[in-house]
Formats: sequence, C-alpha cells, structure tokens
Amino acid sequence: MAEVLHHDNHGHDEHHHHHDDTDITVFGFWTYLMSDLILFGTLFIAFAVLSSHIPLGTPSAKELFGDSLGFVLTETFALLISSVTFGFAVLASYKKNVGQVLTWLAITWVFGAAFIGMELYEFNHLVHAGHGPTTSAFLSAFFTLVGTHGIHVTSGLVWMLVLMYQIKKNGLTLPNTRRLACLSLFWHFLDIVWICVFSVVYLMGVL
Repeated sequence: MAEVLHHDNHGHDEHHHHHDDTDITVFGFWTYLMSDLILFGTLFIAFAVLSSHIPLGTPSAKELFGDSLGFVLTETFALLISSVTFGFAVLASYKKNVGQVLTWLAITWVFGAAFIGMELYEFNHLVHAGHGPTTSAFLSAFFTLVGTHGIHVTSGLVWMLVLMYQIKKNGLTLPNTRRLACLSLFWHFLDIVWICVFSVVYLMGVL
C-alpha cells in the first residue's frame, strides 16, 4: 500500500511539474513578446519622425502607396485570414484531432507565405522603381519597419513547419501543445503589429 501511495504521489508530482513547465514557458514567451513590442514601438517612433522629414525630390508615402493601397489591403487580409485559421488549429488541438490541427496549420502557412510573397514583390517593385532604402530616411524607416515584421513572419512560418513535423511524428503531446500555444501567441501578436503598420504606414500615409 505504501508503495502504491508513493507511486501515486510521484505521478502527481510529475504531473504538477509538467504544469509548472507550461506556466514558466508561457510566461517566458510573454516576456519575449513584450521585448518585441518595445522593438516595434521604437521602429514606429523612428518612422513617425522620419516620415515627416522627406527631402525635396524624393517620393512621399502618398505618391508611393496611393496606387497600391488595394494590393496592400489584399496582403493584410491574407494575414488576417491566417490568424483565423490558426485559431481553428488551436480549437482542433483541444479536441485532440491531429489531422485537423495539421490541416489548419497548413492552410495558415499558405496564407502566411502568400503575405510574405506579396511583401517581397512590393519591396522588389519599389527598389526597381528607384525607391530603395537608401533613397531617403523615410524609405529607410519604411523598409526597416516593414522588413522587421516580415522577418518575424518568416520565422513564424519556419517554426510552423517544424511544429507540423513534430505533431505529425509524435502527436499532440504536452510539449507540442505548449509549442502550439506559444506559436499562436506569436502569430496573433504579428497580426496586431501588422494592423498598426497598415494603419500608420499605408493608410495614414495615403490620407
């Protein structure tokens, strides 16, 4: 009987330890997101300052983005939809449905990749038109802000592929569920940041 009680207590402690690991991991990831928030906040401030000092002979935001606002809006919807489909993946994980989780993550990845593809196309178009990051301080701030967000999204896409492999191989284990929760926080955070980018950089620039 004592051995059984000892085994039960050990199992309870181990289960409690797993929960502690989850709490610590999520807390640590929130801390990382707060540091990222400071990074993007700094880039937004730099952009706000530099966008009001455009040298003569260099294009303004209205001249650059006035005709491409519809393109950027489509790009924005691609990222917003990917955030919704990621939510469906998380809901499927609650039901322990591995197939649905992988399907929704794959759909999310496609929309995220489409977003990055459109962003690269926009960068390439601007550079070939002679509006690269060295043209003016305003364009330097633009490429830095939007590019930093793009690098984050690309990192999220790589992370997503690795997680899909891990889930397919091992199923919805506690570590994989924890990784899915952290990636979900990261992805939704990038979604919110992009809404701010679209509003501040493109919409306010054109208006």
